[in-house]
Amino acid sequence: MRRKTQIVLAIAFMVAALVTTYSYIYISQLLRQRIEEVDETASNLSSQLAYLATNAVPDLSSTRVDTGNPEAVRRSIVYYLSTDRNLNTMMQSILSSWPMIYETSIVDSKGRAILGTDPARTGQILPERPDFSLLRSARIRRQFRMIYSPATTYDVVAQLQLNGAPFGTIHVGISTVFIRNEITLRLQHAIVFSGIAILFSLIFAAGLSHIALGPLERINRTLDSVAGSVENSEEAESHDEYGLVSLKIASIGQQMRDAKEIFSALKDNVDQIMGNLQDGLVLFTRDSRIVLVSASVERFLGRPRQELLGRMAKEVFSRNSALGIQVLEAFRLRSAIVPQETESPSGKRIELSLDFIQEKGTPIGALMTLRDAESVRRIEDEIELSRRMSASGRLTRGVAHEVKNPINAIVLHLQLLQNKLQQIDPDTRRHMEIIDSEIHRLDRVVQILVDFTRPRDLHLEDTDLRRVLEDVAQLAAPDAEQHGVKITRDLAKEPLPVKVDVDFMKQAILNVVLNGIQAMPQGGKLSLSVRKEDDFVLTEIQDEGGGIPAELQEKIFELYFTTKKSGTGIGLAQTYQILQWHYGSVDFESIQGQGTTFRLRIPLAELRSESLREEATKV
Repeated sequence: MRRKTQIVLAIAFMVAALVTTYSYIYISQLLRQRIEEVDETASNLSSQLAYLATNAVPDLSSTRVDTGNPEAVRRSIVYYLSTDRNLNTMMQSILSSWPMIYETSIVDSKGRAILGTDPARTGQILPERPDFSLLRSARIRRQFRMIYSPATTYDVVAQLQLNGAPFGTIHVGISTVFIRNEITLRLQHAIVFSGIAILFSLIFAAGLSHIALGPLERINRTLDSVAGSVENSEEAESHDEYGLVSLKIASIGQQMRDAKEIFSALKDNVDQIMGNLQDGLVLFTRDSRIVLVSASVERFLGRPRQELLGRMAKEVFSRNSALGIQVLEAFRLRSAIVPQETESPSGKRIELSLDFIQEKGTPIGALMTLRDAESVRRIEDEIELSRRMSASGRLTRGVAHEVKNPINAIVLHLQLLQNKLQQIDPDTRRHMEIIDSEIHRLDRVVQILVDFTRPRDLHLEDTDLRRVLEDVAQLAAPDAEQHGVKITRDLAKEPLPVKVDVDFMKQAILNVVLNGIQAMPQGGKLSLSVRKEDDFVLTEIQDEGGGIPAELQEKIFELYFTTKKSGTGIGLAQTYQILQWHYGSVDFESIQGQGTTFRLRIPLAELRSESLREEATKV
């Protein structure tokens, strides 16, 4: 069957179904409404007749009627009812005023008609008729069957009472013929309307199918240019125009799914790479809309990635910040930004660059790069410091080796000389002891330098860094008490597992704690805190001393650098070295006159284990 024929038949069937359904609902509602109206009318008529009949019969006890004789009472009631003008007038007007009423009768207690619209039935037994409530309460389909079955008369009955006792009933007969005639007329109208609607639907469907299927040939040609011709000619011949379009769309859909899978794989790889980048990368389309954002951009702009994707540059950057002004001006002028330092909306110093991407001379987008200028400088400083410490270590090992041997020879000959001089001049012993003490002190300094530059074997073990902080606080307590310093601790509630050489880590932290205590000669508070931060455990040591002068801050971790008269300049350099051994870091923030805060970062035990496995794999 052709597609056009299917469309015509489908629309015709749909219209026929709708028209039939609505016609059925309309006729059903009309029938039910009509039955309820007839029931209400018959009930009102029976009530009015009952009222008139009750008023037509006087109190028989006040008349000469023998109330003890039932037959006399019946004859009296028949007489009063048949002679009451109001009752008879209403009886005569019922059939002419209400066409749906077939018959009305007043019946005595024995079932004989006393008065009615059909005089021939007077005095006769009225035949039993079904109650009208059966028709009224039936379901709609049963109502149709009852209406269109052979003509039936249903009664609406009202009771008559005299002095509180029933003496008869009123029967209002309703024939289904009258209801059927009215409903049939409406049904004929509905059928005619349905036929006209179906005819118009056929005409409309034919025109619509012509309009809908006419352009399919052009669509097929367009799809051929997009997806190529269908390879299986036999399969193509078995389809009509619509089938060919569906077949080609399915082919395009398969190509798109394949492309989507490739794109998803590429996107996952790009997201993984972008997530590991420290630099912030933002990729813009030709109209400056953001389509790709690395995870670190959130740190620079202070906004989540999902909030940035799909937005225009002017919606993300504001002219209220230096960064926003530079970016928006670059997009307005289509001018690249060479790497330069600027200030982010959060006030951090960052390095910004913006390059416009072109393909065959046509701009297709832009790539913006954000770097943490402070981190770059800090990394450069750490590299320079490591270089200096390495050079100092090599020099120190050479000097220590050359100095150690002469010191040993001097100590040996000093002991011989001391024994000889003591025999000649005992007073010279005191001078010789001073020389011996200073030589031994020089030997200890040389030994410390040798120990500092010698490669160490770390005895790593899993421990809770909070316990290390507690031990360091107890070791520093005597010095703190001597200087009038109060040590406070703010330790995380959950365990902080690290994999470290406990002795070296205690030494590294103790060096910083003792420096903080010595920085407060007049007393104060030294705060120790430790918590989890990303994949690291962050330890903060904050004192209330005078702070480190700005011109000395760059040298604070250099070997042998010290501002103390009795200092060796090895403590903080040793802390820096121990943290490097554990793949950690140490930095500080100092405000002149307010104090200094040192921050020590140590990888969590899991991250440390991964680093060790990577090293073992490389080896």
